[in-house]
Amino acid sequence: MVAKTLYGLEDILAGELTALGAQQVETGRRMVSFKGDKELLYKANFHCRTALRILKPIYHFKAKNADEVYEQVKSVEWDKYLDAKTTFAIDSVIYSEDFNHTKFVAYRTKDAVADYFIEKGGKRPSVRVNNPDLYINIHISHNDCTLSIDSSGESLHKRGYRVSQTEAPLNEVLAAGMIMKTGWQGESNFIDPMCGSGTLLIEAAMIALNIAPGVYRKEFAFEKWNDFDQELFDRIYNDDSQERDFKFKVYGSDISPKAIEIARENIRGAGLGRYIDLKTMPFQQYQEAPRPGILVTNPPYGERISTRDLLGLYEMIGERLKHVFTGYNAWIISYQEECFDKIGLRPSAKYKVMNGSLECEYRQYEIFEGKQAEYKRNLYEQGAREERFDKRGVSKSYDTDRRPAKSTKPDTPQRRFDAAHADEIRAAKKEDGNEE
Repeated sequence: MVAKTLYGLEDILAGELTALGAQQVETGRRMVSFKGDKELLYKANFHCRTALRILKPIYHFKAKNADEVYEQVKSVEWDKYLDAKTTFAIDSVIYSEDFNHTKFVAYRTKDAVADYFIEKGGKRPSVRVNNPDLYINIHISHNDCTLSIDSSGESLHKRGYRVSQTEAPLNEVLAAGMIMKTGWQGESNFIDPMCGSGTLLIEAAMIALNIAPGVYRKEFAFEKWNDFDQELFDRIYNDDSQERDFKFKVYGSDISPKAIEIARENIRGAGLGRYIDLKTMPFQQYQEAPRPGILVTNPPYGERISTRDLLGLYEMIGERLKHVFTGYNAWIISYQEECFDKIGLRPSAKYKVMNGSLECEYRQYEIFEGKQAEYKRNLYEQGAREERFDKRGVSKSYDTDRRPAKSTKPDTPQRRFDAAHADEIRAAKKEDGNEE
């Protein structure tokens, strides 16, 4: 079988499938292949937070053009999967120079299925784009073709709890994957100070409580298959033995009252109101943070959401992290390098992820306890700084009067910070006995 996902989340999905009992798990680009039985197929749809859809391959072949695809598809015994009363739809994904028109391949695949029944002397099944009885997927890479039936139907990121949305809502699969990359499972408070419609908050509460994402879905495509096992699926659906208590809270805030109201509606739709606290408040007004805690947020990028002073926004984020969220691990997704630069902190981890059509980075910042001098000393001791220091602990780019020395290196927030806090860094090293 094949589980589709977003770029950057393949390892997380592979871990989910392995935990469910999948065998021969292998990651690819935006997909994970695995072996399993009917029960695993049902569980993968119901439990995997980072899967977009689960495909069951039924035929592999090679083809150089659409006519060859037609002949190969028509050779499949389609009466195993549908009959004249069944509706179907074709989805095609093409990565090949030999096939320039994705829609034409889908059209010829549709003809092949219909002609299979006509040539057998029967009535042909009908095509239905929305909510068909059978979703057929054809994937072509170069000349390698895979014909699959889609067990999910509507994309699995559409959980079923979203009532309304803001202008640029975060995909639920991406939100879950971002949280799962942190390793957080509910062992502390969770906060998103720029929560928008509340997707990260809801996915966090579901992870903390270990609520299966499929519980909100109205249906899965496999429920219409000829071999659907209702008793088996009911057993999976009604098994809540893996759910757990959550002793902390999920906190969300946003500068927009409208966004908070939308988030409240979605949280109510998910039935998670008792676990999530909401308030209308801009990030810069945070004076304290619940402890222990983790922060995960998706600030504006300046692409789909406009901000008057985008770089100033990210500078404020860095300032609040350093002054309010000490002791936290802060995780931020963004699109532009200059925005990250304005945060003024060195990330301890970076991951490439896709948010819609935007290639983004997801970064972790460890906000150490204590004063800024101690924070800088910790970074220095961990070897995380790229700057080299003299024996006094001062950047060589600056003299003792904190004036920039002649250097060809560009001015950066990191270098300005070092210059402004040279005395504190030197004092910290003296306390350690490293001052000569």
